[in-house]
Amino acid sequence: MTAPEKSSNKSKVLKTEPLDYKDAKWATLLKITYSDPEGVERTWESGERLTRPAGSDIDGVGVVAILQDPSKPDADPQILLQKQWRPPVDATVIEIPAGLIDPNESAETCAIRELKEETGYIGTVMEAGFGVSPIMFNDPGFCNTNLRMVHITVDMSNPANQNPQPELEDNEFIETFAVPLKDLWALCKKYESEGYAIDARVGTIAEGIELAKRWKF
Repeated sequence: MTAPEKSSNKSKVLKTEPLDYKDAKWATLLKITYSDPEGVERTWESGERLTRPAGSDIDGVGVVAILQDPSKPDADPQILLQKQWRPPVDATVIEIPAGLIDPNESAETCAIRELKEETGYIGTVMEAGFGVSPIMFNDPGFCNTNLRMVHITVDMSNPANQNPQPELEDNEFIETFAVPLKDLWALCKKYESEGYAIDARVGTIAEGIELAKRWKF
């Protein structure tokens, strides 16, 4: 079982302050007035993304990238993870590759592009109806942000995947690593004990694997 070294990211929150609506670029807050099942008028405070392209039904994608080498059929498949410091939680987060969708871009195209940009790996979307998930809402009690999970196989025998080079933007500081898929639950517990934050997508994948193991699906 492998684990990443402690993050070397030295980022830190310097201050927090209210965000004026006119200055919002990525997200804002809304006050929603609605009627409950008994006809009582109520209000709800909600976050809203400002970046969803017109005509798109999602904000972005999460990428479940599984590393496999066809020449080693008995080797344990590995899942590609990342370490990225996130200001809202003031911590380095264990994540999967992910990103916002571009105008007129499909979830599949977005996932392949984001995987290449963030990790350098080239992958193929899985077939047999498992390539793209239904639309998932990240935190529907708070915001309307949503995504599709895209499941990708990375062929490690492909020469292009031997020395992958990410194409990060100047504000991206991402460390990529891979761990055995079967050990993900135990590793999440380990990372948490070391001070990392666990992205809910990573934790949910790990929990699903553990449930399948325990109930012998």
